[in-house]
Amino acid sequence: MEDTEVRDLISDLPQSILESILSRLPIRDAVSSSILSTKWRYRWTTLTHLVFDDNCVKTCNDRALLEGNLISFITRTLFLHQGPIHKFQLSTSYLQCCPEIDQWLLFLSRSGIKELVLELGEGEWFRIPSCLFNCKKLTRLELCRCEFEPPPSFKGFLYLKSLNLYQVLVGPEAIESLISSCPVLENLSLSYFDSLALTVRAPNLKYLCLEGEFTDICLENTPQLLAMSVAMYMTEDTAEHFEQSSSCNFMKFLGGVPLLERLIGHIYFTKYLSVGNRPGKLQITYSHLRVIELYQVSFEDMKEILVVLRLITNAPSLTELKISGSSHTSAATESPDLAFWAKECPKDCTFKQLKCVTMTDMSGVPHEMEFIKFLLANSPMLEEMSISPCVYVMDCRMNMLIELLKFRRASGQAEILFVQE
Repeated sequence: MEDTEVRDLISDLPQSILESILSRLPIRDAVSSSILSTKWRYRWTTLTHLVFDDNCVKTCNDRALLEGNLISFITRTLFLHQGPIHKFQLSTSYLQCCPEIDQWLLFLSRSGIKELVLELGEGEWFRIPSCLFNCKKLTRLELCRCEFEPPPSFKGFLYLKSLNLYQVLVGPEAIESLISSCPVLENLSLSYFDSLALTVRAPNLKYLCLEGEFTDICLENTPQLLAMSVAMYMTEDTAEHFEQSSSCNFMKFLGGVPLLERLIGHIYFTKYLSVGNRPGKLQITYSHLRVIELYQVSFEDMKEILVVLRLITNAPSLTELKISGSSHTSAATESPDLAFWAKECPKDCTFKQLKCVTMTDMSGVPHEMEFIKFLLANSPMLEEMSISPCVYVMDCRMNMLIELLKFRRASGQAEILFVQE
């Protein structure tokens, strides 16, 4: 029997398919494919997406050896690479500040880089070299545990659509200038900033995520915004600053977002919006706003309740509402002003599309119950309302349930779920 030659069908596949296969492998395995045969020796060198992490090198107990091996692997990979690099991602706990990262960024700035992600480990923060701001084709930039200052000659990233800064040291003027100099920016995420007063000017921004200690936030030019998530941390100094404010935070933050579809406000968000001069009837209707989630709302603060009412009564397309009460709220509120509801709630208000309401950490205080009563009476399409009492009102749960059963429902199909965790 004659020996038949085994044909290498994989190696004969079109170049585009081979590149697709290699791009789905971890970079370490893609580089290792060079030992398969002479046909595979340099195939990986044209990959346009390079993602490096701690798994690129074998683990051992010698941290210095790990760092050296990782630096050597990345440097060798970039040195042998051919053609453009569209994406470079470095996610590592081993490297913080080493001169090789500067060299890599300089190399990438000359390679047509479009997506750059730097997630560095604990320790001294890495200072971004000025060559980063020469990456004119960037469409996505993510930096973690870095510090930077754009050079005076920087005119902006004209193609940047996504900017994510997590634990980044940068001056407030520099960050505002960076945002406003990205004319097509669509996605902005700023996390863990301290004492930052921020004005956002981004006419094409669609998605916004803010988390940190903000002393002031103004959305000055964000008419295309579709969704936002905000978590604000408050110290005694920022709380005092809020109390001294005279401008209307509600209008500064939500006065120019007519296309908003989803709003998530975490800790202190409604508190922040309640600060300042109270506006009269809102000049803006959130016609596209379908989902509202507000957490840690104090139902003992009339200003915060007004913020919630102002939002939901000006959102005719609202379909889903989630409200979390403040865990510090006491069920023993004395002499509440229940006339507030007849005075502040619109007489002709109807939530024509509201189908799902979730209320968590409820303490059973009078204004919480009045709010629930208001929703039930004005939501003809309501399908489900879920109510979860907080752990501090064990003795009040039965009274809450009895009172809920008395409330009139505009929807005959509305189901009330009283969830006891």
